[in-house]
Amino acid sequence: MGAQAIARRGEVAVRGLSKSFALAGGRLNVLRGLDLDIRAGECLAIVGASGSGKTTLLRMLAGLESPDAGEVRIDGVPVRGVGTERAVIFQEPRLLPWLTVLGNVAFGLEARGLPPPEAEVRARETIHLVGLADFEAAFPRQLSGGMAQRAGIARALAVRPEILLLDEPLGALDAMTRMTLQEELARIWRDERVTMILVTHDLEEAILLADRVLVLPRSKGERPRLVDVALARPRDRSEQNFVALRRRLMAELSLH
Repeated sequence: MGAQAIARRGEVAVRGLSKSFALAGGRLNVLRGLDLDIRAGECLAIVGASGSGKTTLLRMLAGLESPDAGEVRIDGVPVRGVGTERAVIFQEPRLLPWLTVLGNVAFGLEARGLPPPEAEVRARETIHLVGLADFEAAFPRQLSGGMAQRAGIARALAVRPEILLLDEPLGALDAMTRMTLQEELARIWRDERVTMILVTHDLEEAILLADRVLVLPRSKGERPRLVDVALARPRDRSEQNFVALRRRLMAELSLH
C-alpha cells in the first residue's frame, strides 16, 4: 500500500457539545449544542469575548473536562479523559525548576516508557526544532519568558502528538517576543503537520496561523461562526487582504 493511501490521523469531530457551570444559584450556559469538524493537519484558531467558552472548549478537546451533553471524537474514537494523541501547551510553560531544558523535555518521554537514551535523543531533536539547542543545559530560572515557552512547546512536541492544543500560549509575552514565536509556531506547524487548535484573544495571531477561525459569540442565542482564512502562506500582517480579514473578525466580535 502506497504512502498516499495511509489516512492522516488527528481528525476531530464535535457533536452536540454543551457545557454549563453553576453560578449564583443557577446555571451559566457556556457552550450549547456545538457541532464542529476539524480536519487532520488543519490549524484552527478559536476566538471570542471573555466568557464565550474558548478555554472550556479546548479543555473538553483535551479531555480535562467532560461535557454536559454531546461528545468529542478523535479519529472516530470518543474522548474519555486525556490521551497520548493530544498534547496541551498552556500560557505558562510549567517547567520543572529542578530539571534542565533537556531534562524537562525528556521527562515526559521517559514517563511514557521511552528508555532514557532514546528519550534524550528525541528531546535534543525537538529542542533543536524550537531553536534552543544552545540552552539545553540551562535551568528554567535562567531562561527568558520566550525561551521558557519554547521549552514548553518542545516538551509538547517531543511526544509526537497528533493534535496540539494551545491555550493562549503567547499571551504573557512582550510584543516582539510574541511576534517572533508566532512565526516559529507557523514554521513548526508547517514542518510537523500536526492538527493544531489555538485559543487566542489576538486576531492577528489567529489570521497568521490558522486555516479557519471559529468565532464564539458572546450571546448564547447566537450560533458560532467559522471563517476561512484564504490567504497564501507565509502571511504578511500588512498585506491588504490580511488587514481586511482582521477588520471583519473585529466587526463580528463587536456585533455578537
